[in-house]
Amino acid sequence: MRNRNVLISGAGVAGPALAWWLRRYGFAPTVVERAPTLRDGGYKIDIRGVALTVVERMGLLDEIHANSTDVRTAWFVDRTGRGIAEMDAALFGGRTGADVEIMRGDLGRLLHRATRSDVEYLFDDSVTALVDRPDGVEVAFERAAARRFDLVIGADGVYSTVRSLAFGPHEMFVRGLGHYVSIFTVPNHLGLDREERLYAEPGRTVNVYSTRQDTAAKALFLWASDPLGYDRRDLDRQRDLLAAAFAGAGWQVDRLLAALPDAPDFYFDPVSQVHVDRWHAGRVALLGDAGYGASPASGQGTGLALVGAYVLAGELAAAGGDHRTAFARYDGALRDFVARNQALAPNNLRGMVLRSRAGVWASTRMIRLMPHLPGRDRMVRRVTEPIRRAASGIELADYPA
Repeated sequence: MRNRNVLISGAGVAGPALAWWLRRYGFAPTVVERAPTLRDGGYKIDIRGVALTVVERMGLLDEIHANSTDVRTAWFVDRTGRGIAEMDAALFGGRTGADVEIMRGDLGRLLHRATRSDVEYLFDDSVTALVDRPDGVEVAFERAAARRFDLVIGADGVYSTVRSLAFGPHEMFVRGLGHYVSIFTVPNHLGLDREERLYAEPGRTVNVYSTRQDTAAKALFLWASDPLGYDRRDLDRQRDLLAAAFAGAGWQVDRLLAALPDAPDFYFDPVSQVHVDRWHAGRVALLGDAGYGASPASGQGTGLALVGAYVLAGELAAAGGDHRTAFARYDGALRDFVARNQALAPNNLRGMVLRSRAGVWASTRMIRLMPHLPGRDRMVRRVTEPIRRAASGIELADYPA
């Protein structure tokens, strides 16, 4: 096997998943992560379609189901908090059959536990320079001594450091979708028990939910906006922008925003996608959000990361470590699948953030009436079919063990 020593930047979902498969095939991966420990929390994510096959082949499917959110119902409320429409939580999330919802932090923990015994992890560190040579990549780190690796994989998110070093600045690849999202932990003053509360006004939506594992709740804010000017490291400015975006909103919004100063896991970002014409350059390749982020609005970011890790590791194994052949096959095998799943986001956003009061009224009334309408099952299939088709839109190869 050639090119056995592989550096993976990012210990979220894509990085540890790739490390798991690389170890299976006899490679020696090292994972570097900027955060001092595993990133806990985050939002709930879905695993569906062929991604279920990937985690089943990893032997993790039962553990993932055991750690599912178990969220059961979603209630739409009006300004006073009165429930105006109820929806099954799985249908609200576009899940069918064996699809499962889990917190992002819980999935990351399971992947880390499955790899930590035979994969080197470097926490509280990051890549600062790459020199791609014919016989390997010289890598400089913020803290650790410089090292040489055969290959480097950027699995470090939408604002990937590896991509910026090897491919170009973020502005070349990150495309905003005209919306922003923020999420953070709040006290569960609504007394939610594995359920969601949704409140919508024209141009902005709030979703508060509790999961089986958490006594607190998560508050997710999603809104339409022109590009906002701020420093990604300036959390106070981001908090101010969120408060301004939801000023004057009804329901419990003011009380939820009051939890901002104490939230340990505040997250704020534009809803963006990553589009890169080619996911490899020399001995460097991109995986997951770093190469083809589909945005949270797609519901498929995690699926793309898991499937991408399976395909990338498998192609490297099938090519005997020949990175030129493997990277090209990885790109070719995944490109159409990625495009299908990225295409989900714009349409999903139109349903998640409604632009008029009439749209809010019509949407909630339809949800309220749906259980009583003839042809209900056909209507449900129309809602879930696009994401089911996209999530299953690739045939997984059986790579040699």
